[in-house]
Amino acid sequence: MTDKKKIVWITGASSGIGKSLAEIFSSNGALVAGTARRKELLSDIQKNLGELFIPIQMDITNKAKVTEVYSALSAEYEIDALINNAGITSFRNAIEDSVETMENIIQTNLLGSIYTIKSVLPDMIDRKRGTIINILSVVTQKIFTGSSAYSASKSGLLAFTQVLREELRDKNIRVINVSPGPTATEIWNEKVLAKHSERMMSSVAIAKLIYRLYEEKSNLVTEEVVLRPVTGEL
Repeated sequence: MTDKKKIVWITGASSGIGKSLAEIFSSNGALVAGTARRKELLSDIQKNLGELFIPIQMDITNKAKVTEVYSALSAEYEIDALINNAGITSFRNAIEDSVETMENIIQTNLLGSIYTIKSVLPDMIDRKRGTIINILSVVTQKIFTGSSAYSASKSGLLAFTQVLREELRDKNIRVINVSPGPTATEIWNEKVLAKHSERMMSSVAIAKLIYRLYEEKSNLVTEEVVLRPVTGEL
């Protein structure tokens, strides 16, 4: 058994749902390691949250950096939960998107999450406990034009984690997928936010729900969650 202090690792923690997750988890007393590329935004969050938030600059597409961050965290803490939130998109049709843009989306949303999952799994398996939460999207449930690479990346992560969940059934590790619909974050451009933000879900509301899923510590697990505004898609 370990006597290390537990920590929750949140990727893409500098803004949007990731930032709200860091705020909600820390407000409930959880120690949070927040990783993202934008160091200055992480520092601002740390100023507000104090010692319960550990900011770490990390590009999730850099496999070596992910391993380095994991090694540093696991040397001092027990990573009780990993929340894969980092993600990007382009909102362009497939014919318009460059191959390089598509590669970056898939590298970030799919492979980056696989890197973090693969890093935490051995220790979680040894302990026979742990939680992996993946922030997906309703594009895994419904076709949206202008999202081909994004949809491929999120659907790929859905398939990967559903298979992983079955492989971990006897390891006491929870794999939870959350697929939100339109949420008022900076992933949208200013024009879309100005027109639709009142209909969109808030990142805080989503973060609160995810915290409740994390807190379910009985012999049940909510495995798949789809979230939409009451009024539906945009």
